[in-house]
Amino acid sequence: MEYEAPVKNRLRRVEGQLRGVLNMMEQNQDCRDVVTQLTAIRSALDRAIGLVVAANLEMCIREELQNGNTAENAIKDAVELLVKSR
Repeated sequence: MEYEAPVKNRLRRVEGQLRGVLNMMEQNQDCRDVVTQLTAIRSALDRAIGLVVAANLEMCIREELQNGNTAENAIKDAVELLVKSR
């Protein structure tokens, strides 16, 4: 599967945020600020996961339909991926 640039950019941003949190910890900053940033990172990762699953679902449904099958299995797999990510 080929991943689109916006998803990769989101993950690069998360990577930067994570480095920022580590820096905050090195500087012994307030735990509330650290937790706030960690929560933002988790939200950004959740959004990235959603984009990856959505792209995967679309691709899988197209393949199933081209093969003359129903999209039911692809949808079931996507739901399982989402549940697993939580």
